[in-house]
Amino acid sequence: METILSVRDLKKYFPVKAGLFRRSREVVKAVDGLSFDLRRGETLSLVGESGCGKSTVARLILRLIEPTQGRIMFEGRDITSFSRRAMRPLRPALQIIFQDPYSSLNPRLTVKDIIGEGLRRYQRLEAEQLRERILEIMEKVGLRPEHYQRHPHEFSGGQRQRIGVARSIVLNPKLVVADEPLSALDVSIQAQVLNLLAKLKKELGLSYLFISHDLSVVEYISDRIAVMYLGRIVELAPSDELYARPIHPYTQALFSAAPLPLVGRKKSRIILKGDVPSPLAPPPGCRFHTRCVHRQAVCSESSPPLEELEPGRWVACHFPLGDGRA
Repeated sequence: METILSVRDLKKYFPVKAGLFRRSREVVKAVDGLSFDLRRGETLSLVGESGCGKSTVARLILRLIEPTQGRIMFEGRDITSFSRRAMRPLRPALQIIFQDPYSSLNPRLTVKDIIGEGLRRYQRLEAEQLRERILEIMEKVGLRPEHYQRHPHEFSGGQRQRIGVARSIVLNPKLVVADEPLSALDVSIQAQVLNLLAKLKKELGLSYLFISHDLSVVEYISDRIAVMYLGRIVELAPSDELYARPIHPYTQALFSAAPLPLVGRKKSRIILKGDVPSPLAPPPGCRFHTRCVHRQAVCSESSPPLEELEPGRWVACHFPLGDGRA
């Protein structure tokens, strides 16, 4: 399958300024050496605890913030150092669905203005063509024609997120980054929006980078899943394989905490001790070793690379199959 996005050794450090002269004395290592490929037409999900760097990855890929190091390849082109002017022709192909459907929509604009903003900027359409295209996209996402002139405050949370989805697909993008698109919605509405995203992917041939902390949502929509911990990927695998047999100790603990939907099924819960280390001062070696019950001396001395353990199965662990664990 063709690769649409390649990320190599991506890093983003945020300086922390302190003191009288606001000098940068420390850095927050939000993303610290990420590498992965996204295939055309697939959904790759990033999961992990809050603060692990998932949303920062989204903004880096869309070039909303500048990377500290690394490469971002979109359709074979290295866009890492593209200027704002050079990125402009690529903007229609790279779109985002924001997390909060309340703050991401301008309350002063009507639905037609919100959805049509990109069309007016990137395409030269006559007034009637513009209206027809907006109404066409509204129908695709489940909005009615009478919503055309309404403002965001007149809609529910689910309807607002449909407006956000319509805005992201109106320019026929190739890659859509969905940054926690369901977390602000009621559970009953989440399923509707999730089904909408799946339908649009099939109809429009979209590729998704889906960011979430909800493992039940991720299982439903993902082709592959990358598990992040403290700025790094610790495991990447096809969705069904990862849920059937997580390998990395952090992935095992993360999945053991997810509730089972079927009554009568039981599983043992893995309780991690200690807090997530600060990205200001990440531990040496394996980032997870301070909370891992299987840690050995080498875990605190060297960082395990993300290696392909099995075909399509990537794990960053010194003892991925349990060899040498206490």
